[in-house]
Amino acid sequence: MSQYAFPINPALTAIAMAYRNPDQVLIADQVLPRIPSAQTFKWTKYALEQGYTVPNTRVGPKSEPNKVDFKGQEFTNSVVDYGLDDLISNSEMEAFAAMPHPEGAGPLSPQALSTMMIMGLVKLDRELRVANLVFNGANYAAANQNTLSGTSQWSDTANSDPVAAIGDALDVPVMRPNRMVLGRAAWTKLRRHPKIVQACNASFQGAGIAARQQVADLFELQEIVVGEAFVNNARKGQLPTMGRAWGKHCLLMYTNQQAAVERQPVFGFTAQFGAPIAGEIPDPQKGLRGGMIVRAGESVQEVISAPEVAYYFQNCVA
Repeated sequence: MSQYAFPINPALTAIAMAYRNPDQVLIADQVLPRIPSAQTFKWTKYALEQGYTVPNTRVGPKSEPNKVDFKGQEFTNSVVDYGLDDLISNSEMEAFAAMPHPEGAGPLSPQALSTMMIMGLVKLDRELRVANLVFNGANYAAANQNTLSGTSQWSDTANSDPVAAIGDALDVPVMRPNRMVLGRAAWTKLRRHPKIVQACNASFQGAGIAARQQVADLFELQEIVVGEAFVNNARKGQLPTMGRAWGKHCLLMYTNQQAAVERQPVFGFTAQFGAPIAGEIPDPQKGLRGGMIVRAGESVQEVISAPEVAYYFQNCVA
């Protein structure tokens, strides 16, 4: 067995089988879109009623118009740095440099592999933060959430009615949600539910699977976003206990990347300071020949800015 943390193969036949979540299954950026930010940023939230309470707008021939006063609550937040280090010994880098490297072939360099794995973990940490933030009933008013149980859960195909439940929920927020966010377990049950299949196919068939776009069209949504990332819930050193980062829940929300950039009402956003970074720091003190610390990370802060434009279903399936 190689003593190195990356595969060394003079024949260039080694492939680095580094298990991690593929980028395409991470949905945090779709749920809370990123907007450029300073390290410390401010955002203002105006009371809901200010945009919906109609004053007397009639103006007499010699009178002045009624005055309105828009007051908002200013919030100050700061981005948080998230990153990790990995030490690569000089022996490993020297061994890699001594290998033949035909153009376009060969394994990743130790630094490239380390950066890839670090950013994978940083992104997974963000995925968990966003999932725990938006799948949390404490962030929604009582009128904008529903905890399902027993026969109302969508896994009870004989008694539950997700078509009616979701259809009614979409009418509650002050801005109609345009996206649905679910954990994989909830989506798997929802798309197989007989009432969903029947509604999508305009038939009485009781079995089948509805396509994602069919369900989106059924509820007049722009997109259905499914969280599929896996995370190890065991402590370091223990046998892995794999679970989903996104729970068995469903969120209906209004979001729009351009609206978020223009500071218009959206469910939430992610303030991002600068671009993700990666670099190297020499460390002559480690090992006999010293080494190199690879550091990578990003500076972000996730914010739910308008929970009034969302509806949350908790425990959609058993």
